[in-house]
Amino acid sequence: MRLLTLRNALAAIVVLGLLLVPVYAAVIGNNFILSMATRIVILAIAATSLNLIMGYGGMVSFGHAAYLGIGGYVVGILAFEGIPSGFIQWPLALVVSALFALVIGALSLRTRGVYFIMITLAFAQMIYYVGVSLSRYGADDGLTIQRRSQFADLVNLNNKATFYYICLVCLLASVFVVWRLVNSRFGMAIQGARSNDVRMRAIGFPTYRYKLVCFVIAGTMCGLAGVLLANHTDFISPAVMHWTRSGDLIVMVVLGGMGALFGPVIGTVAFLALEEALPFVMAKTIDPYFIASGIRPSEYWQIILGPVLLLVVLFARGGIDGLLARIDRKEQV
Repeated sequence: MRLLTLRNALAAIVVLGLLLVPVYAAVIGNNFILSMATRIVILAIAATSLNLIMGYGGMVSFGHAAYLGIGGYVVGILAFEGIPSGFIQWPLALVVSALFALVIGALSLRTRGVYFIMITLAFAQMIYYVGVSLSRYGADDGLTIQRRSQFADLVNLNNKATFYYICLVCLLASVFVVWRLVNSRFGMAIQGARSNDVRMRAIGFPTYRYKLVCFVIAGTMCGLAGVLLANHTDFISPAVMHWTRSGDLIVMVVLGGMGALFGPVIGTVAFLALEEALPFVMAKTIDPYFIASGIRPSEYWQIILGPVLLLVVLFARGGIDGLLARIDRKEQV
């Protein structure tokens, strides 16, 4: 296999760019860039976890964002109750996320297709409304986290650059774990069950158990993203668990390329960059023509984002990664 391909080049550029973000932000003195990059990295972890079950396992979960909220709420609730230690918060958040994923997966994986999608959505909405009903912890208004997770004198999460690099290490570790899993016997069984579950069971693979373990791993990984997100924003609310957030994660995976190792990372960067860039570009180029009418088209930037995503789905099968792969194949011919 050739190492010098467009796909590998783009992945290397994205990783290198993410590594240099704090340096660039310090040089220009703009902390917003570092804050935005931190959000991108955290959501890329969540998208990578979704890609594990959706891209490689064929399990389209429309409630994956629930684990973002579960991980975040464990951190927020413990901090509210006077337990700021990250040595307690982080492991407990991962364990709780894994337990929820185990229960949801055990029930959801007995179905398939649209029924699986609807059951995962139903569970996510149940968890969302539980969050709304937690009046002690802010209910629908959310919970402000007064102190970030404390790790004694080992790590200071209040340092933005330090926290960013911790998030980036977690992202790279998540990508590595997914790479190891999908290239193992376990991963091959998961991909085989995606292609033909009946045949895999006929030759002796307990596909239900394989998929359940995969589902729990993905939920735990997304719970880690929730822990990081709560520490990044110093705030957690039920909105993090809403089904629209799960839809965003699916779009990130599809945009970057399902079943591609760095596809979710590239898709997250592209999606969130468009979210930030489109309103700014429209405000500079289109809004001046509507000053007299008092209309600001930049407030409706989703009208542009929607068709862009639709064009990617229609003409770039496999997302950005798939488009680059086809270009690579043409160059080899």
